[in-house]
Amino acid sequence: SAVLVNMVLYCCLTWLKSWFDLQESQQSSTDFRFYIENHTRNPDDLSRKQVRIYQLYSRTTGKHVQILGKKINANGDDGGKYALLVVETETFGSHIRIKGKESEYYICMNKNGKIIGKLDGRNEECVFVEEFLENNYTALVSAKYKGWYLGFNRKGKPKKGSRTAQTQQEVHFMKRNPKGTVDPLEEFRFTTVTKRTRRARRLRPNHAVS
Repeated sequence: SAVLVNMVLYCCLTWLKSWFDLQESQQSSTDFRFYIENHTRNPDDLSRKQVRIYQLYSRTTGKHVQILGKKINANGDDGGKYALLVVETETFGSHIRIKGKESEYYICMNKNGKIIGKLDGRNEECVFVEEFLENNYTALVSAKYKGWYLGFNRKGKPKKGSRTAQTQQEVHFMKRNPKGTVDPLEEFRFTTVTKRTRRARRLRPNHAVS
Protein backbone atom coordinates (compact mmCIF):
# COMPACT_ATOMS: atom_id res chain seq x y z
CA SER A 1 0.00 0.00 0.00
CA ALA A 2 0.96 3.67 -0.33
CA VAL A 3 1.51 4.01 3.43
CA LEU A 4 4.04 1.15 3.47
CA VAL A 5 5.92 2.58 0.50
CA ASN A 6 6.13 5.99 2.18
CA MET A 7 7.46 4.41 5.36
CA VAL A 8 10.16 2.54 3.45
CA LEU A 9 11.18 5.70 1.59
CA TYR A 10 11.30 7.66 4.85
CA CYS A 11 13.53 5.03 6.47
CA CYS A 12 15.88 5.03 3.47
CA LEU A 13 16.15 8.80 3.42
CA THR A 14 16.81 8.90 7.18
CA TRP A 15 19.57 6.28 6.84
CA LEU A 16 21.20 8.14 3.93
CA LYS A 17 21.16 11.42 5.87
CA SER A 18 22.79 9.75 8.87
CA TRP A 19 25.48 8.21 6.66
CA PHE A 20 26.31 11.55 5.00
CA ASP A 21 26.45 13.31 8.38
CA LEU A 22 28.86 10.67 9.66
CA GLN A 23 31.16 11.07 6.63
CA GLU A 24 31.16 14.83 6.96
CA SER A 25 31.98 14.60 10.66
CA GLN A 26 34.92 12.27 10.01
CA GLN A 27 36.21 14.53 7.23
CA SER A 28 35.98 17.61 9.47
CA SER A 29 37.86 15.78 12.21
CA THR A 30 40.60 14.83 9.76
CA ASP A 31 40.84 18.40 8.45
CA PHE A 32 41.05 19.73 12.00
CA ARG A 33 43.92 17.36 12.90
CA PHE A 34 45.73 18.40 9.71
CA TYR A 35 45.24 22.08 10.62
CA ILE A 36 46.63 21.62 14.15
CA GLU A 37 49.65 19.61 13.01
CA ASN A 38 50.57 22.14 10.36
CA HIS A 39 49.97 25.25 12.45
CA THR A 40 51.97 23.96 15.40
CA ARG A 41 54.87 22.81 13.26
CA ASN A 42 55.15 25.39 10.49
CA PRO A 43 55.83 28.52 12.57
CA ASP A 44 59.00 26.97 14.02
CA ASP A 45 60.16 25.83 10.58
CA LEU A 46 59.52 29.28 9.15
CA SER A 47 61.23 31.04 12.03
CA ARG A 48 64.41 29.01 11.54
CA LYS A 49 64.58 30.27 7.95
CA GLN A 50 64.77 33.88 9.14
CA VAL A 51 68.52 34.32 9.17
CA ARG A 52 70.91 37.25 8.98
CA ILE A 53 74.67 37.35 8.52
CA TYR A 54 76.55 40.02 10.43
CA GLN A 55 79.38 40.65 12.86
CA LEU A 56 79.30 41.46 16.57
CA TYR A 57 81.66 44.29 17.47
CA SER A 58 82.88 44.02 21.08
CA ARG A 59 82.99 47.25 23.06
CA THR A 60 85.86 46.01 25.26
CA THR A 61 88.27 44.64 22.63
CA GLY A 62 87.42 46.85 19.66
CA LYS A 63 87.31 43.65 17.60
CA HIS A 64 84.68 41.08 16.72
CA VAL A 65 83.25 37.92 18.22
CA GLN A 66 84.57 34.90 16.35
CA ILE A 67 83.59 31.24 16.60
CA LEU A 68 86.60 29.02 15.93
CA GLY A 69 84.81 25.82 16.93
CA LYS A 70 84.49 24.91 20.59
CA LYS A 71 86.55 28.01 21.38
CA ILE A 72 85.02 31.47 21.10
CA ASN A 73 86.67 34.86 21.60
CA ALA A 74 86.27 38.54 20.74
CA ASN A 75 89.53 39.04 18.84
CA GLY A 76 88.22 38.65 15.29
CA ASP A 77 89.22 41.07 12.53
CA ASP A 78 86.67 43.03 10.54
CA GLY A 79 85.67 40.74 7.65
CA GLY A 80 87.49 37.72 9.09
CA LYS A 81 85.88 34.44 8.05
CA TYR A 82 85.42 33.26 11.65
CA ALA A 83 83.81 36.58 12.60
CA LEU A 84 80.93 36.14 10.13
CA LEU A 85 77.93 35.04 12.17
CA VAL A 86 74.72 33.41 10.98
CA VAL A 87 71.98 34.65 13.32
CA GLU A 88 68.82 32.55 13.33
CA THR A 89 65.59 33.95 14.73
CA GLU A 90 64.13 31.50 17.21
CA THR A 91 60.57 32.92 17.19
CA PHE A 92 58.82 36.12 16.13
CA GLY A 93 60.68 37.90 18.90
CA SER A 94 64.20 38.60 20.06
CA HIS A 95 65.23 35.00 20.76
CA ILE A 96 68.18 34.10 18.55
CA ARG A 97 70.79 31.41 17.92
CA ILE A 98 74.25 32.47 16.75
CA LYS A 99 76.30 30.18 14.49
CA GLY A 100 79.72 30.68 12.95
CA LYS A 101 79.40 30.79 9.15
CA GLU A 102 82.79 29.12 8.72
CA SER A 103 82.94 26.73 11.68
CA GLU A 104 79.18 25.99 11.88
CA TYR A 105 79.42 25.88 15.69
CA TYR A 106 76.84 27.68 17.83
CA ILE A 107 77.55 29.98 20.77
CA CYS A 108 76.18 28.30 23.89
CA MET A 109 76.33 28.83 27.64
CA ASN A 110 76.43 25.81 29.96
CA LYS A 111 75.11 25.48 33.52
CA ASN A 112 78.40 26.78 34.90
CA GLY A 113 78.09 29.98 32.86
CA LYS A 114 80.93 28.99 30.54
CA ILE A 115 80.73 30.09 26.89
CA ILE A 116 81.40 27.16 24.54
CA GLY A 117 80.80 26.22 20.91
CA LYS A 118 78.48 23.36 19.99
CA LEU A 119 77.63 21.81 16.62
CA ASP A 120 74.07 21.09 17.73
CA GLY A 121 72.41 24.38 18.60
CA ARG A 122 68.91 23.09 19.33
CA ASN A 123 69.41 23.10 23.10
CA GLU A 124 68.01 26.09 25.02
CA GLU A 125 71.56 26.76 26.26
CA CYS A 126 72.28 28.03 22.73
CA VAL A 127 69.41 30.55 22.72
CA PHE A 128 70.01 34.20 23.64
CA VAL A 129 67.66 37.13 24.02
CA GLU A 130 68.60 40.48 22.49
CA GLU A 131 68.36 43.49 24.78
CA PHE A 132 68.68 46.85 23.04
CA LEU A 133 70.38 49.38 25.31
CA GLU A 134 70.04 53.17 25.45
CA ASN A 135 73.69 53.64 24.42
CA ASN A 136 72.94 51.97 21.05
CA TYR A 137 74.68 48.78 22.09
CA THR A 138 73.08 45.34 22.25
CA ALA A 139 73.38 42.85 25.11
CA LEU A 140 72.71 39.12 24.75
CA VAL A 141 71.30 37.36 27.81
CA SER A 142 70.90 33.59 28.10
CA ALA A 143 67.33 32.41 27.52
CA LYS A 144 67.87 29.55 29.97
CA TYR A 145 70.00 31.16 32.67
CA LYS A 146 68.31 34.45 33.47
CA GLY A 147 70.65 37.35 34.16
CA TRP A 148 73.69 35.64 32.62
CA TYR A 149 75.09 37.52 29.62
CA LEU A 150 77.44 36.79 26.75
CA GLY A 151 80.55 38.80 27.58
CA PHE A 152 84.29 39.07 26.92
CA ASN A 153 87.11 40.66 28.89
CA ARG A 154 89.70 43.07 27.47
CA LYS A 155 91.82 40.17 26.24
CA GLY A 156 88.86 38.82 24.29
CA LYS A 157 88.31 35.80 26.51
CA PRO A 158 84.74 34.80 27.45
CA LYS A 159 83.47 35.80 30.88
CA LYS A 160 81.44 33.42 33.00
CA GLY A 161 77.78 34.26 32.81
CA SER A 162 77.47 34.36 36.59
CA ARG A 163 79.97 37.25 36.65
CA THR A 164 78.18 39.44 34.13
CA ALA A 165 75.62 42.23 34.34
CA GLN A 166 73.87 44.35 31.73
CA THR A 167 75.70 47.49 32.87
CA GLN A 168 79.16 46.03 32.18
CA GLN A 169 80.95 47.11 29.00
CA GLU A 170 82.07 43.50 28.56
CA VAL A 171 78.55 42.49 27.49
CA HIS A 172 77.97 45.37 25.05
CA PHE A 173 78.06 44.69 21.31
CA MET A 174 77.23 46.41 18.03
CA LYS A 175 75.90 44.68 14.95
CA ARG A 176 78.02 45.38 11.90
CA ASN A 177 77.73 44.37 8.28
CA PRO A 178 80.63 42.29 6.94
CA LYS A 179 83.50 44.40 5.66
CA GLY A 180 82.86 45.77 2.18
CA THR A 181 79.10 45.17 2.23
CA VAL A 182 76.31 47.65 2.86
CA ASP A 183 72.60 46.91 3.09
CA PRO A 184 70.88 50.27 2.34
CA LEU A 185 67.61 49.16 3.93
CA GLU A 186 69.30 48.12 7.16
CA GLU A 187 72.23 50.53 7.26
CA PHE A 188 70.74 52.60 10.08
CA ARG A 189 70.53 49.52 12.31
CA PHE A 190 74.23 48.79 12.07
CA THR A 191 77.22 50.80 13.23
CA THR A 192 80.55 51.30 11.51
CA VAL A 193 83.26 52.14 14.02
CA THR A 194 86.66 53.33 12.80
CA LYS A 195 89.56 55.28 14.30
CA ARG A 196 88.64 58.21 12.06
CA THR A 197 85.02 58.35 13.28
CA ARG A 198 86.15 58.06 16.90
CA ARG A 199 88.59 60.97 16.40
CA ALA A 200 85.95 63.02 14.60
CA ARG A 201 83.56 62.54 17.49
CA ARG A 202 86.16 63.68 20.00
CA LEU A 203 87.12 66.75 17.96
CA ARG A 204 83.58 67.69 16.95
CA PRO A 205 83.09 71.35 18.09
CA ASN A 206 80.19 72.38 20.26
CA HIS A 207 78.31 75.17 18.53
CA ALA A 208 77.21 77.92 20.88
CA VAL A 209 73.59 78.92 20.76
CA SER A 210 73.22 82.60 20.03
